Amino acid sequence: MAKKKQDDIRWHELTADELRAKLNGGREKLFDLKFKNTTAPLKNPREIRAVRKDIARALTILRQKGVSA
Repeated sequence: MAKKKQDDIRWHELTADELRAKLNGGREKLFDLKFKNTTAPLKNPREIRAVRKDIARALTILRQKGVSA
């Protein structure tokens, strides 16, 4: 059985409002990263993937809690 990361546990402890704030912030950050990547290559292109996963994680937990995004 795989060990849970501390980061995964923290996501489930957030309230719906905090999750929505992270979701909105993540979407803005993703937009900025994609824009910067279009104009010039990013130093760390994996950051886009990490932000997308954070957005998906927030949406998943909101749906598990039964709260609409």
